[in-house]
Amino acid sequence: MTGVRDGATGVDALDAAFAETVRRTGASIGALYLLAPNERHLFLDVLCGAPARVAAPWARIPVNAPAPVAEALREDRIVWIGSHEEMARSYPRTAAVLPYPLAMAAAPVTGVRRWGALLLMWPAGRPPYMTQRERGHITASCGRLARLLEESAEGGSFPAPGGLPRVLAAETATGDPGPAPATETAAGDPGPAPAAETAVGAAGPAPAAGAAGPALAAADFIERLPGGSCALDLEGRFTYLSSGACALLGRDPGQLLGTLPWQSLRWLDDPGVEDRYRAAVISREPVVFTACRPPDSWLDFHLYPDASGISVRIVPSGAPYPPAPAFRRSARTALPARAGRLYQLTHLAAALTEVVGVRDVIDLVADQIMPAFDAQGLVLSMVDAGRLRITGYRGYAPDAIERLNGLALDTRYTPAGQVLDTGLPAFFSDPEEMRRAYPEATDVSDKQAWAFLPLVVAGRPVGCCVLSYDRPHTFPAEDRAVLTSLAGLVAHALDRARLYDTKHDLAHALQQALLPRALPAVPGLRVAARYLPATRGMDIGGDFYDLMPLGATGAAAVIGDVQGHDVAAAALMGQVRTAVRAHAALGTTPDRVLRGANRLLTDLGGDLFVSCLYARLDFAARRVALASAGHPPPVLRLPGGETRPLDLPPGPLLGIDPDARFPVTEIPLTPGLMLAFYTDGLIETPGVDLDDSITALARHLADADDGDLDALIDTLVAQSGAGRQRTDDVALLVLRHTADEPV
Repeated sequence: MTGVRDGATGVDALDAAFAETVRRTGASIGALYLLAPNERHLFLDVLCGAPARVAAPWARIPVNAPAPVAEALREDRIVWIGSHEEMARSYPRTAAVLPYPLAMAAAPVTGVRRWGALLLMWPAGRPPYMTQRERGHITASCGRLARLLEESAEGGSFPAPGGLPRVLAAETATGDPGPAPATETAAGDPGPAPAAETAVGAAGPAPAAGAAGPALAAADFIERLPGGSCALDLEGRFTYLSSGACALLGRDPGQLLGTLPWQSLRWLDDPGVEDRYRAAVISREPVVFTACRPPDSWLDFHLYPDASGISVRIVPSGAPYPPAPAFRRSARTALPARAGRLYQLTHLAAALTEVVGVRDVIDLVADQIMPAFDAQGLVLSMVDAGRLRITGYRGYAPDAIERLNGLALDTRYTPAGQVLDTGLPAFFSDPEEMRRAYPEATDVSDKQAWAFLPLVVAGRPVGCCVLSYDRPHTFPAEDRAVLTSLAGLVAHALDRARLYDTKHDLAHALQQALLPRALPAVPGLRVAARYLPATRGMDIGGDFYDLMPLGATGAAAVIGDVQGHDVAAAALMGQVRTAVRAHAALGTTPDRVLRGANRLLTDLGGDLFVSCLYARLDFAARRVALASAGHPPPVLRLPGGETRPLDLPPGPLLGIDPDARFPVTEIPLTPGLMLAFYTDGLIETPGVDLDDSITALARHLADADDGDLDALIDTLVAQSGAGRQRTDDVALLVLRHTADEPV
């Protein structure tokens, strides 16, 4: 790949290849996400075209999140979004934190394993589609990144999650050598501007020989323009101001250079101002806004962004505005929340609405809320039988957690009892402040600052969330307000998650009790089975399978699928399986077994239906008799290797017609014969015809090695895609006749 420096290794080579990809695709912003070691979330490793604090709300993305980057990794495909309207329809949570006109592509970075995903953004002016050439280039670039990551992993220099991402300067992405990557402070604010970036008229280094003429000519040109001109870097810092800009802003150059406008000019300390800057950086589109310099001077700001920064024209507003009140701010008045914090709150609120179980809530608080507030410790506890039981923690030693676990709700050992009693959070900036109110609390750990947040739902205490810090930490009013709001969201999410976990544990225990613990050994048969719950929803379902010996010379196999993925489906599955076993034990034919199960379901009068496939194997007569109640046909593999779906006329689903009939089909039972029974969760793929999916399954079965049936099932599951995200559960039962082989 051209543009990657010769001899570059490790992080340098990865950064060069990433920057080359951003440059050649013409993207304005690029981000490389890597899969964390636990494979549960993606972390932002390197960023180009935007400051890290702008990307803070999406620095960590759960792998199962409904986001383009996560979906690209999960489904191993390029995700293209041509407009913000399309993003709002397909990914509303992403659109909430990126409310700007833009186009986006997310592509998986995969090689010998899944490494992560590449994210590219373009201004809205580009065509709303992606050409095949662009797709091919992005795919090839991701392959290059994967190879570099593999080399880094082999050399022991694979990037580790945590901390701020590396931020490449704009010059790096445009192919120039560029300066070293931009850096940020631990708090996420940009560092001081380079000393060489000065305003015209301010003291600074003299221009280089031969450059004075053009430089002074450019400065004179700017000074002659009406109004004022200034420049911001991508971090938002002033890097240049004309004398007209200084006059309109009411500050000397030395007071503004290297600062953020909304920090050095208090009348610009408004979330809307930072949002306009953020819109310019991300969309690369011109932005205009109006602000009032006290007491009544209205100014129009015109922002013109590109890959290196933002040019700003400032002119007095010509529109009539009502007189503005004199600018006053009490020392006790809370500052408005930074726009970045507002976006984080929006992002976290959306994420909390999508968590499922208690473990998901803990992971979200640890992976997103802790980094957002620079916390190093977390203790999340829930109310259980009058005590606080710790359900998750980070940054604490096990012995400290043991001392805190099980405290009474009215404890005065820590502030947890007080915050639950009053419903008000408590903040302690240093150990001395904590020691004055709770003398023993500081002995639990070496933490130096704490935020105790009550988790209360409708006046009922749910638990307590504690964020802690390794050093003394002040809590400004802005952070206290946001944390208090988040505590309410976490409380509702935790309450819902606990209810879900309770229902899930009950249903899961019921399902496990109803499925066979192990399949019986049947002489003349090798068998293997697998059940995979849906990855969304209650994680349970109504798919089932069974194998039953029928005397010394026979056996019966059954597989079925009950509608739904809840407790009712699991309970009905147990009833159907019991009915099938009872009728099969009588030695009746497959059609009579299904008729008996059908009568049971129609007598119960429920609103759930069941598909079922039943097979009776007669080793003495060397025949297999099969009957189906609306179930997908089994796949037959003959001893010679020929594989095809069995032509099996189905009857209706069980539970619909009490007088239904189920045709019986017989085939020879020869040594080496293999039958694969499965439920529709294995073969159903959106946009793919069911017959084509069954044909593909037959092809995979024909190519699979039958030496180990468990390994064969793993192969079928992997090739069907059912091993990834599933909206339906999967059952699979494979039988191979081995009359002439040892069992």
